[in-house]
Amino acid sequence: MADPGMAHQRIVALAARHPRVVDMIIGVLLALVYLLSVWDGKAESRHPGRDLQVWDGVAAVAMVGLIAVRRRRPRVVLALTVVAAAVTIVVGEARAAQTVAAAIAGYTVATAYPRRTAWLFGGSAAVLLYGASLLWPGREWPGAAWWERGDVGLLAGVGMAVAVGDAIRTRRAYMVAVEERARRAEESREEEAHRRVMEERLRIARELHDVVAHNLALISVQAGVAKHLMQSKPEQAAAALGHVRDAAGTAVEELGTVLSVLRQKSDPDESTGPAPGLSHVPVLLESMASAGLRVRTRQEGQARLLPAAADLAAYRIIQESLTNAHKHAKGAAVELHLAYTGDGLTIEVANPRTAQGGGLRRGTGHGLIGMHERAASLGGTLHAGPTVGDTFTVHAFLPAADQSGAAQ
Repeated sequence: MADPGMAHQRIVALAARHPRVVDMIIGVLLALVYLLSVWDGKAESRHPGRDLQVWDGVAAVAMVGLIAVRRRRPRVVLALTVVAAAVTIVVGEARAAQTVAAAIAGYTVATAYPRRTAWLFGGSAAVLLYGASLLWPGREWPGAAWWERGDVGLLAGVGMAVAVGDAIRTRRAYMVAVEERARRAEESREEEAHRRVMEERLRIARELHDVVAHNLALISVQAGVAKHLMQSKPEQAAAALGHVRDAAGTAVEELGTVLSVLRQKSDPDESTGPAPGLSHVPVLLESMASAGLRVRTRQEGQARLLPAAADLAAYRIIQESLTNAHKHAKGAAVELHLAYTGDGLTIEVANPRTAQGGGLRRGTGHGLIGMHERAASLGGTLHAGPTVGDTFTVHAFLPAADQSGAAQ
């Protein structure tokens, strides 16, 4: 046995797909009701039956046409149906079909226009039909004054049709608004997810660049030293190869730490070392010194523990700055200045400008971009460029508060 609910849903869906066919059917049914009420007089007992006239056929055809185009010209159809119904009421030929057609037209206006417009047109139509009923000579009103002779049912019928149409229009608008909010919420979730993916990609890219660029630069320099000293000073060449091995091991460890975020939950747990921070700067300076870079370090203020993100960012900024100085200012003395204040940490790395400028023209600039992004992500600042005295200076400030704003 078919489910009545499913059958109703199919009928509603079919009607929604073919609204013009539905309107034609409604118009034809109203026209048949009108012709039958005129022909046999049984529809309304106060109107005796009569023979159909030519104008009855014209009225029936007009009724079908008006109902068929009611969705395209709602207000025009309402005006024509109300005028036709009012005329038939005044001349004593009123039939239920004309009133129903006017009510359908009022319903259509209410579903298509805002509430003020709907009630303006619908109320005017109801008042006009009621006024025509006051002049209807076909009904006797014994003992009643002229203002009591109107057919209040006309007011109620058209008003109810407008009210139903207004309620349906409001519900449709509400459903559209709900769907729009749901669509925007889904787009916002997708945009947020995309933004987080891009931020994570940038973070991983910065980490990879810092690890690979620094350690590969050391490996390249030490490998060159080993090649140069292989014949004349094999002991020093062996020491250089040892530095190559240490730098490669450090790179592997740091790459494992960076790429650990890409592991799946199902992967076996493996212990990884902590992310580097300012406590690793002495080891970094030793590796740079072994590669031939002279670094003079100066510190102001009492060193203290920074938030994990700021600690990592400080180390990476120093690492990237020294790596660039090593590539572009070989043999020159580099100044590293760390200043601890109540607000945070200031980092300044300066090296000769001429060599640095030539190197920047050959580089990709990704390292400087990464340093800027690291500082900006913590609410800090970073400036890199030539300064007075033919030096290239990296100046960064990192606040000593975490993202929640709590001072450390």
